[in-house]
Amino acid sequence: MKHLFIAAALAGIGIGASAHANATDVGVGINIGVPPPVVVAPAPVVVVSPGWQGDRYWDGQRYWGRDEWEEHRHHHGHGHCPPGHAKKGEC
Repeated sequence: MKHLFIAAALAGIGIGASAHANATDVGVGINIGVPPPVVVAPAPVVVVSPGWQGDRYWDGQRYWGRDEWEEHRHHHGHGHCPPGHAKKGEC
């Protein structure tokens, strides 16, 4: 009977100690979610037709400054019409 009492006392102490340990356990959880995917919109396509764009002339391949274009135009002859202008009837 003495052994039974000691076993019961030890079991009671073990159960009490484990209950106390669970009651004082403090858990702190930090949840960091997965960031949303980054969606990048494609750049808009800008079509530039030949002709004057402000103070520059676009000939379909490159921009010319006003003085450059005049020199280039006169260098090729006086009858040269810039691309795009002949279609509009401006030459």
